[in-house]
Amino acid sequence: MTLRQFAGLGALLSLVMPGLALAEEAAAPVLNSGDTAWMLTATALVLFMTIPGLALFYGGMVRSKNVLSVMMQCFAITGLISVLWVVYGYSLAFDTTGMEQGVVNFNSFVGGLSKAFLAGVTPASLTSSAALFPEAVFITFQMTFAIITPALIVGAFAERMKFSAMLIFMAIWFTLVYAPIAHMVWSGNGGLMWDWGVLDFAGGTVVHINAGIAGLVACLVLGKRKGFPTTPMAPHNLGYTLMGAAMLWIGWFGFNAGSAAAANGTAGMAMLVTQIATAAAALGWMFAEWLTHGKPSALGIASGVVAGLVAITPAAGTVGPMGALVIGLVAGVICYFCATSLKRKLGYDDSLDAFGVHGIGGIVGAILTGVFAAPALGGFGTVEDIGAQVWIQAKGVGFTVIYTAIVTYVILKVLDLVMGLRVNEEEESVGLDLAQHNERGYNL
Repeated sequence: MTLRQFAGLGALLSLVMPGLALAEEAAAPVLNSGDTAWMLTATALVLFMTIPGLALFYGGMVRSKNVLSVMMQCFAITGLISVLWVVYGYSLAFDTTGMEQGVVNFNSFVGGLSKAFLAGVTPASLTSSAALFPEAVFITFQMTFAIITPALIVGAFAERMKFSAMLIFMAIWFTLVYAPIAHMVWSGNGGLMWDWGVLDFAGGTVVHINAGIAGLVACLVLGKRKGFPTTPMAPHNLGYTLMGAAMLWIGWFGFNAGSAAAANGTAGMAMLVTQIATAAAALGWMFAEWLTHGKPSALGIASGVVAGLVAITPAAGTVGPMGALVIGLVAGVICYFCATSLKRKLGYDDSLDAFGVHGIGGIVGAILTGVFAAPALGGFGTVEDIGAQVWIQAKGVGFTVIYTAIVTYVILKVLDLVMGLRVNEEEESVGLDLAQHNERGYNL
């Protein structure tokens, strides 16, 4: 190459390189302010579901001598899980190191620790090239899911578990059960249930089946409350419960529509089907109770609301309005009979129906997602073979039930041997407010 040719090439490159640099800069992910604003809002709504929503919902259903203990548990779990999420929970749930689609290895079940203590997270970190909002917002959004899941379990053993034992149980359960299940379902290619094709848009499996089964195991291991079922244990303040249910209903729009991870059409449809299913379930529970007991109750319609919210959660991103109507109606009726007739028949003391509503509602929603996500039935998923997808959904439900039940049982039995799980009879009679916290909910 002559000197003149070399100089000409240099001049050409000097013209081309800025254009290449601009093209590369244009191709780089850029934060989307609309998506960011929506995800910030959704995150606040999901936290609102636990405090104050769930705290009031559960607080109203217990006896007056235990109202503070239940609210205290919700608040303490919020603090505990927030810290654990930052230290290692986010990494265990969403670190994708070592994952490979179609290959089952250790990282198919749980993430690594490359994100422990939120290593590498900066204000400029984006979630991904597809979801253009800060990773810090995604971390906080998912943290709120990790908070509410163990808080839901509280409803199964309310009024009889030691506060110290509850804290240690929740920390271990979060580590060994919640984080791995979240990783298997949501972490992406290489996650066990992700690779199976399990559809769980916003947590029917990760949150509700997980918490419901853990709650059932916990109430069986701890045993029944003193006097159950012969002693009346009516809710002490259904006004609290209705207000809590209303807060859960509103907050759930962040839960479901926020799981679209963008301010887009999927979020809009998720919001619509959430409203439809919840309304249908509330009416389904109310009319089922009306027909069987002669009168509709406030507690019943509040429980129906939550059953509908639970059932539509796994389906919210893939089903259409008519599918949501069916899912909600079916969930309301089935959860009503499971939370009343089944509980009485089998005799377990699921204090506030954590299993009857969240466990059963989550299972109903997960299975019906496989049906109504099909475009042939008005869905927006990619389901072509409904039977095959229902089998995949059932497989995901079955794995979650078995894994959660076994690990929860082992954790509880070990803790019972080491420190004891339950308050003594005198403390239970006095109430956990005074016995565990030296406070009263009411000074009248």
